Amino acid sequence: MKSWLPAANAPDCDFPVQNLPYGVFSRNGEPLRCGTAIGDQVLDLATLERDGLISTNGAPVFSEPALNAFMERGPDVWTKVRERLTDLLREGGDIALKQNAEAFLIPMADVTLHLPFRVSEYTDFYAGKQHAFNVGTMFRGPENALPPNWLHIPIGYNGRASSVVVSGTGFHRPKGQLKAPDADAPSFGPSRRLDIELEMGAVVGTGNPMGRPVTVAEADEMIFGYVLLNDWSARDIQAWEYQPLGPFQGKAFCTSISPWVVTRAALEPFRTATPEREKPLLPYLAEPGPMLYDIALDVGLTPAGSGEEVVLSRTNYSTMYYSAAQQLAHHTSGGCPMRTGDLLGSGTISGDTPDSYGSLLEMSWGGKTPLTLPNGESRSFLEDGDRVTLRGHAAGDGYRIGFGDCTGTVLPAIKQD
Repeated sequence: MKSWLPAANAPDCDFPVQNLPYGVFSRNGEPLRCGTAIGDQVLDLATLERDGLISTNGAPVFSEPALNAFMERGPDVWTKVRERLTDLLREGGDIALKQNAEAFLIPMADVTLHLPFRVSEYTDFYAGKQHAFNVGTMFRGPENALPPNWLHIPIGYNGRASSVVVSGTGFHRPKGQLKAPDADAPSFGPSRRLDIELEMGAVVGTGNPMGRPVTVAEADEMIFGYVLLNDWSARDIQAWEYQPLGPFQGKAFCTSISPWVVTRAALEPFRTATPEREKPLLPYLAEPGPMLYDIALDVGLTPAGSGEEVVLSRTNYSTMYYSAAQQLAHHTSGGCPMRTGDLLGSGTISGDTPDSYGSLLEMSWGGKTPLTLPNGESRSFLEDGDRVTLRGHAAGDGYRIGFGDCTGTVLPAIKQD
């Protein structure tokens, strides 16, 4: 399938007509509203809806500054709108949009992209086996790397929804309690071991009532789409605080996501199965079919003061041990109600070689083997001014389903008197 927009048909275009991700944008001080990426353009869904070219079976939703109202309408409406947009944008489809394209299409270079949805709650999981094994090996040795529960349960913790930001947002180096191994007491100051975590984020479109668990199949239907996610981590703050209840300040300061939500429907052709289980899972985690996706991922670092990016890692989402649907089903298993706009972080995605690891903690093996960059500098952890960019796409036959960049820059810690 091709689009009548030439840019959307380029083989390396992230946003062909097969994708049609949703986001929120503004232009020249105009109000925020919802849009769809197509080629190098943004399709103004609010104007399209106002002029009657699309409908969501109710009051207008796309003039809202977030996707939540649209996501609440549910899978039937998601399917209806996607089919309508496809027909308006494909070669040989309804020509109503093409006849008046300038009224609805805006060059992507002319818009500002915003957080695509209101994040209701944020839960981060620890569902990548290689990452969990690597980190466990550093602290407990390979024989005790995985906790006893890891092969039976998707481990997670409740994070901070208030510090989830859109790609391009800089953040200040966090401060916190730090304790050196040879120190008798902690001190307070800026993190010295600031890290990244390459993750995918699953966006919950529809929720469940309190007290009602959902199956893995139902959980899959509840997921509206996916984003790239960088769960920035202050490893030294985390190391001191995480016993016995897990991460707190070491993860609460910033989480970056890509600006476009790629729908589950767009990713359907790229489904792949989770790996063979080392231990049988309990029935409530049983998958009715392939629940992961074949999505190629990479991590780029642009060092402070440099215009040259270096790719630190390449890996794939399909390496995960637990799928987002399993994570969501487990989240509800005790009766927890999920809501529209809930965000689930997959956990760090690492392959089985150092050039496919998803964190600097692993790449530098806890700082013992610093990375040498092309400009001669080295990195164990991030320096002020460093910019990190996550990218991802699923490769089809002559097209790809991309997510757009997920970028963040480390700013110096805030000085206080």
